[in-house]
Parts: sequence; C-alpha cells; structure tokens
Amino acid sequence: MDAANDAIATAALGLQPQTVELRRRIHRHPEIGLDLPHTQAVILSALEGLGYRVTTGSGCSSVVATLEEDQGPTVILRADMDALPLAEETGLSFSSGIEGAMHACGHDTHVAMLLGAARILSERRSELAGRVVLMFQPGEEGFAGAQVMLDEGILEPVLPDAAFALHVITYWPAGRILTRPGAMLASADVFRVVVRGRGGHASSPHLALDPIPALLEIGTALQTMVTRRVSVFDPAVVTVAHVDAGTTTNVIPETAMLEGTVRTLSADVREAVLGQIRVVAEGVAAAHGVAAEVAIEPGYPPTLNDAGMAARAIEVASGLVGADRAEIMDEPVMGAEDFSYVLEQVPGAMVFLSAGDPDAYEPVPNHSNRMIVHEPVMADGVALYAALAMSVVGKDR
Repeated sequence: MDAANDAIATAALGLQPQTVELRRRIHRHPEIGLDLPHTQAVILSALEGLGYRVTTGSGCSSVVATLEEDQGPTVILRADMDALPLAEETGLSFSSGIEGAMHACGHDTHVAMLLGAARILSERRSELAGRVVLMFQPGEEGFAGAQVMLDEGILEPVLPDAAFALHVITYWPAGRILTRPGAMLASADVFRVVVRGRGGHASSPHLALDPIPALLEIGTALQTMVTRRVSVFDPAVVTVAHVDAGTTTNVIPETAMLEGTVRTLSADVREAVLGQIRVVAEGVAAAHGVAAEVAIEPGYPPTLNDAGMAARAIEVASGLVGADRAEIMDEPVMGAEDFSYVLEQVPGAMVFLSAGDPDAYEPVPNHSNRMIVHEPVMADGVALYAALAMSVVGKDR
C-alpha cells in the first residue's frame, strides 16, 4: 500500500463510526421508488459544510454534489438510495421502522459509504485537479432512476471521463473487492404471453378451445428455444415465473397467461431472444388452434464495464486492501442494474464489495428479508470510492 492509499484507508477507518451511524439511520427509514424525501434529507445534511455544489432533482429525489478544483477530468461516483417492498425479518436493533419496506439490497450502505468518501475528498480538495460528481440516485429497483438523472443532465456540461459504482454483495463472505471487464451484469426484460381460446365445460373439451395446453407447451418450448438457439458462450436466461389460468375445477377458461423475464449479456442476443419468444408463442398457439398475444416490457440493458476502468478498479483496490483481496471475476452475474445506462455513455465500471457475514454457514443473499451486511466492510467501500476518484482527478494520478 502506498502512502496516499494508506492515508485514505486510515481516514476511512476513522470515519467508520459516522459511516455506520448514517447507514443505520437510513436503514431504519427505507423508502421505495423515485420519491425518497427522508433519505434525500439525510444526504443533504451530511454534505453541509463540505464545499460541494449541491443540486436536487425535479423529477425524483436525486442529489448531485460536485467538487471542482482547477481544470481537469471529471469522475462520477454513484450510490443508489432506494429500498425494496419487503417486510424485514433480521432482528437487528436498527431494523426497518416502515411496514413493508426494507433495505434488502444494501443501498443504505452505498449512500453511507459515498458520504464518507465525500468527506475524505473534501479534506483533500487541494490535491484535486478536476471535477468529482457524486450521484445519489433513487429508483434503481425497477424505476430506472439512473435514466431519470441522465435526462435531468447529470452528464452535463461536459461528458465525464470515468464513472464508478460500488455494490455490496452478501452471498459472498466479507472482505473481497471484485469486478471484471465487459459484461458485469445482464439485461432484464419482462415478457407476457396471453393465449386466447374458447371457454367451455371441463367434461367437453372438444367443444371448447382450451388455452391451457397451449400455454404449458409454450412455457416448455421457451426453455428448449434457449438451449437450441442461443450460444452457451453468450448466454440467455428465460424464466417463466408467473402462470395464471382458470377460476374453478370444471370450467375451461377463455384465456391463460404466463409471464417472466429474459436476461442476456449482449445486445444481439437480447434482441434475438425477445424476437424468438414471439415466434415460439405464436407458432405453438397456432398449432393448437388458439391465438397468442405477446407483450415485451423492456428493462435495463446489460451492464458493460470498460476494460481499462475495470483494470483501474482492481489496481486501486489492490493498493488499498492487498492484491489477495482484489479479484477479477471469472463470470458475470445475471442480475441487472440501471448503472448500465451511465456506462452506455461513460467509460466506467461497477465494482462489487463482498459483505456477507464471514461467520455464517451460508450467508443470506441480497433481496432476502433476512439480509445482513457485515458493516466493517464499509470502511473498504469508503476508501475505494475516494481512491477511485483520486486515481482520475488527483494531481498525482
């Protein structure tokens, strides 16, 4: 560890009590979607007196904090802010006080870590030659808050030179920092198939046009389609997760419905799979003498890390925590992230911070209502945010 990284790591450790307190305050009051007034107020209060130029969004509860010293490159550091619609069952002393809402993906830690980095960077502003933009983003969990902030001008007046986001992952034991070049996370699109037949009595299926057999065959055919039409080296995951048909035991319904998600790692495979869903559904339905209506709801695109920025993240992490804890991932994760919208326009990288309980036999994953973050890792996150920024805009970069 060099002297600069050592100083940043030491500063992050010194801020750990404040970082934990901020995280717990946000955790107690989770908010969902794009309107997060309590979380926004916590952020604005924590930024007071640090010398940032602060603006808030008009279409959401976003916060943009800019620290600028001299002329030079621009770096974005992003933390998402929103929670999930879950009833918390962790038993923590600072559990959610809002019924049906919980920070089950670690966004509370992201905000707290970026606020810690904000303080470190403010104290080192004389060492900066460029612009740091802190992006506190609501609505990552299905509301495309990153796109809202892009539409509101987060990349203006000049296109940033780099962008980084950290994300805690609790199904890996705490202590590792991980990223990879290229595909980091998948796209996520929703498909819905409605099969329309003709209803009738269950005793006389020949007098009806039963949509259920066609629907079930479509579900099976979609799985076969993936294995036969998509390369294993550029994979896709098609999951039928919801099926609905009929109201009772002796009535053949008029319609039957299934819906699910498609996850891919490239634009080409994404387009091909979504097109094939329509072909398969309509073809199978026609063979049964019924009709299929297919609707596609586009979701987040794949999260594609810039190779150079991913390498920079590993180099910086190695300098902070040691090369044995900074890892290049062998394969991507098939979850999705709306930081992908930023990476479509700015070279950058999403970086994972493993945060599972190191003493647990089986750490609980993100999006579980029993998810617990190992809080000591937040000092690594604070230091990494700050050091990544310094690697881009520091005078000694």
